[in-house]
Amino acid sequence: MTLDPVHVDGIADLAGLLGSRVDDTDHGDLARTAFEEWLDPLRVDGRTVVEPLGKCRRRTVAVDDVALVDAPYPTVHGLDSGTINPTTFKNGLVLDVAHAAMAAEPSDLDLHRARSLVTTVHANDPTLALGTDWVRRDEGYFRRKILHAPRVNRYAEGVVHALSLYLAESAHALEHADTVSDCLLLDGPLYPKELLNWQDRDAELGALATEAKPRAIVENYVRLVERLLDRDVAVAGFVKNPSAKLITRTLRKRGVDAPWVDDTAFFTRLLDPGTDTGDDRPTDRLTFTNWFRSRGGSDRTLAADGDALGVDRRRDPADYEVTFFIVYDPREDLCYRIEAPAGLTHDADARRRLTRRILHDVAVSRGPPPVVERADSLARIGVDEKAALRREFEKRLESESVRRYDDTRWDEEF
Repeated sequence: MTLDPVHVDGIADLAGLLGSRVDDTDHGDLARTAFEEWLDPLRVDGRTVVEPLGKCRRRTVAVDDVALVDAPYPTVHGLDSGTINPTTFKNGLVLDVAHAAMAAEPSDLDLHRARSLVTTVHANDPTLALGTDWVRRDEGYFRRKILHAPRVNRYAEGVVHALSLYLAESAHALEHADTVSDCLLLDGPLYPKELLNWQDRDAELGALATEAKPRAIVENYVRLVERLLDRDVAVAGFVKNPSAKLITRTLRKRGVDAPWVDDTAFFTRLLDPGTDTGDDRPTDRLTFTNWFRSRGGSDRTLAADGDALGVDRRRDPADYEVTFFIVYDPREDLCYRIEAPAGLTHDADARRRLTRRILHDVAVSRGPPPVVERADSLARIGVDEKAALRREFEKRLESESVRRYDDTRWDEEF
C-alpha cells in the first residue's frame, strides 16, 4: 500500500473542503429547466441542433412490469466489432486488426460463425504494395481484407484503429443485412462518430475525413440505413458510454452556467429519481426521455443540410438524421443513449416499438440488450489472443513491436 492512513485522511479532508465549496442542491432544478424550456428546440446561430419529436417529457416504467411485457420484434440481431488495439513496429509499420460479428435472437449458428476481419496498415513507405480484395476462408464464413491507411504525420494509431473498427463493422453489416428481418441493434452509435469527429479535431484529420477510404466507410453506414429502412426493418445504435457534449456546450454558449461535464451528466441529473425526492435512489423503475432529433456536433454531417462527406443519399436527406432518447437505470446509476435514423422514428408507432424493446431488454439484463452483449462476446478479441496475434505479426514482419514503459510496468500484475 502506497498511502498511509494519514495520507488517506488528508485526501478525505481535501474532499470535504471541496464539498463545502460546491453546492449542487439546485442542479436538479436547473436540469429540469434546461430540459423543459431550452431543448424545445435548442438552437445555435439560428440553426436548430436539438429538437424533440413530440413533447419534452420525462417518463418512467416499473422494471418488473416492462421486463414481463411481450417484447416487440420476433427476431433481433446485434452487431459489434473488436480490435487488438493499434500496434507500432520498429520497421515503421502501424497496424490494427478489427473483427466483426453479428448475433441473432433466437440464435442462428451459421450467422454466428460468419466473421469479417480487417487489418489496416499505416506505412511511411509510399512503395508498399498491398492486396486489398476480400479473401474468404472457412467455407466462405470468414473473410479478411487489408486496408492501406492514408498517410498522416500524426495520429497514425488513431487512424488505423478507427478505419479497422468501422470498416469491419459496416462491411459485415452490409454482408448480412438481408438476414435481419425485424430489428438490428449496433453496439455503439448509428454512424461512425470517431471518423465524423475528425473534421473538428485537427486540420490534418479534417482533410483525411473527406478522402476516399474514410468516405467509403461512411457510405457503408448510409447504405445500411437505406437497405433496412426500405424493408421496414428497425435499426438503432445502443451507446453504452455516451460522451456527447452538444447540449451542455450549446447551453454554455448561450450564457447558461451549465455545471455538467457532458450531456450524460446532464441527463443523469435529470433522470435520477433521487434528485426530485432527496431520498435514497429508488431502484424499481427505469426513467427515460422522449426522442430528440440531433443535428449538431458529429451528427451535423448526416443532417438534412449536411454534406454527408459527399456520399449520395438515395432517400430524403431528412431520413438519415440522428434521433435519440436516453434511458437511465437506477440499479447501476447508468445512462444509455439509443440512436436511430429519423426515417424510422418519424413514425410514432415505430418509435414506441423500439422504445419498448430497449426498455424490456435493459430491465431484463440490467444493462445492454442481450443480443448486443452476445455480439460483443463474439467479436471481442481476448487478451491472450491479442498477445498471440502481436507475436505472430512480429514473426511475419521480422520486426519487433515498439514497447513502452507501461507494457513492462503492468506485465507482472496482468
